[in-house]
Amino acid sequence: MAGLATPAGRLACDSLRDAVIVTVDPKSPTPPFEQLRISIRRLVATGALPLGSRLPTVRQLAKDLRIAPGTVARAFRELELEGIIETRGRHGTRVKSAPAVPRRAEVDRRIRDAADAYAAVAAELCIDPVTALDHARHALNR
Repeated sequence: MAGLATPAGRLACDSLRDAVIVTVDPKSPTPPFEQLRISIRRLVATGALPLGSRLPTVRQLAKDLRIAPGTVARAFRELELEGIIETRGRHGTRVKSAPAVPRRAEVDRRIRDAADAYAAVAAELCIDPVTALDHARHALNR
């Protein structure tokens, strides 16, 4: 999201020089907690946030992103339920494991279901296929 005027927070990997940027777009239809959850999940999956990396506190990340602490706490809770991060009181929150990679059949099923849902919404709104595909391409390139 380089170039956008969105609040950005730094997720430090134990030192400032290893910091990675996470953003939350207030104009996005995706809720902020979900944007944050997806971003952290992606950073862990790609290795940008290695196993054992310490995440900022809920309050610090909320302040950096200019969002409510409850929003960050919800994203952290969901990531903890997925087994991706682990919170240990005064020892902080750390990356516990990489997200499980779904099997190819699961990936195909999920993307097909999402495409079917998108096509149904486009049809309901009387959007022609060319325009619908343009919107899908735009979304994929964000």
